[in-house]
Amino acid sequence: MTDAPATDSDDQFDFEHTPETDQSFENALAKARDGDRLTVADGIELMTTGTDVSGIDPVRKEKVLEAADRRRAEMVGDDVTFVANLNNNVTTACNTGCLFCNFKNTAHQFESDYEGEHTGFTKTPAESREIVEDALETGIYEVTSVSGLHPAFVLNEEHREILERYDDPYAEVDYKPPEAYDTDPGTYVEQMRAMSVGGAHLHSMTPEEAYHARRGTDWSYEDVYRELKAAGLSSAPGTAAEILVPEVREVICPGKIGTDEWVEGMEGAVAAGLDVTATIMYGHVENEAHRVMHLKVIRDLQDRTGGITEFVPLSFVHQNTPLYDRGLVTGGASDDEDELMIAVSRLFLDNVENIQSSWVKFGNAKSLKLLNCGANDFMGTILSEEITKRAGGGYGEYRSFDDYVEMVSAIGRPPVERSTDYRERRRIDPDDGPHGPMLGPRADGTPMLSGRTEGTGSTARADD
Repeated sequence: MTDAPATDSDDQFDFEHTPETDQSFENALAKARDGDRLTVADGIELMTTGTDVSGIDPVRKEKVLEAADRRRAEMVGDDVTFVANLNNNVTTACNTGCLFCNFKNTAHQFESDYEGEHTGFTKTPAESREIVEDALETGIYEVTSVSGLHPAFVLNEEHREILERYDDPYAEVDYKPPEAYDTDPGTYVEQMRAMSVGGAHLHSMTPEEAYHARRGTDWSYEDVYRELKAAGLSSAPGTAAEILVPEVREVICPGKIGTDEWVEGMEGAVAAGLDVTATIMYGHVENEAHRVMHLKVIRDLQDRTGGITEFVPLSFVHQNTPLYDRGLVTGGASDDEDELMIAVSRLFLDNVENIQSSWVKFGNAKSLKLLNCGANDFMGTILSEEITKRAGGGYGEYRSFDDYVEMVSAIGRPPVERSTDYRERRRIDPDDGPHGPMLGPRADGTPMLSGRTEGTGSTARADD
């Protein structure tokens, strides 16, 4: 047997759902190889390499990986895609209190009369616009923005007026006026207008953020996303999903929206005419049954909407998080678990074409290995990646196009620049360098950050 999970969650938590089935590994693998739609029991057998044995069986694991890699080739071919993008997270102020997160700072630390110090930040719309404008000059064309839930953040001025009419806005709807803080984040509409400047594709507003942008009102998610789309939002990230099983959310993020609310938010975004992505954040307190149940929620959502362009497995980075500090976890997912998460995602999600491997979470070598386990997308250049870094991740904040071409070519696969929605693609000739983006509104093939140390984590942050 090979690596065991870092935490045996069933011993520590009284979960109703455990990785036990009446199915056999051999039957589940045969269904996967034949391209049959898998049940949750099938997925659990593949994710565990068989519930009839303890630990992960290395021979069985390789069979699952081989089946997933074959399915990847059948569904999307051999291309490895990536995007030229910037991460611009607006604020770390947040009161949600998720135990897996070290990105946020308690919002009261940002108040004008707070006498202590903190390492967080809030950006005004003008600052966000300047960051995006500068990045556009490097050739990027996607701006990804996921932020904390700042109490002064509202959808628009009408929303602010509604919240201010509450008897105790802070206690009832987590609202304080901008005057209470050192920096005013503006409204979500103002930030969307600022970050969608210059033809950039703005990928922002998770269901959790959309909930914050409608709190205290009877507005639907579709209403909110239509307002944001009119302000420049192009697509919505399906983060804030973590594990879409209530008993796990009650442990790791009891203050966050529930599974049904997350799904409703995603449906609202698609109804508003936006593409969406979907994620899973695994390797903490959950077990293999929870992971596959999560995949079932995503597959059902895609069956109903058809709006999911990619699925992104995010391996939990445990250092510096409350889950680790409180002894609820001792580490993250093992290498075997990461490989099986990618592979089973490919086999189970028969209606989602693109599965992403994250160099931010895994590093170069491991993320390349995962491209042979069922993944076909390799993220983006990411000029700033604050969330994983603050949690203790150490794989850097930037990869150049030359980095991408070198890495992808090393495993014998074609490197392909893509648009955010995957509808536009450009295959890159490895011998025709140096390489830079061509799909952006100001891109001309010039390497993105000439003169800076690339791909090592030593680059300056895009918001420095």
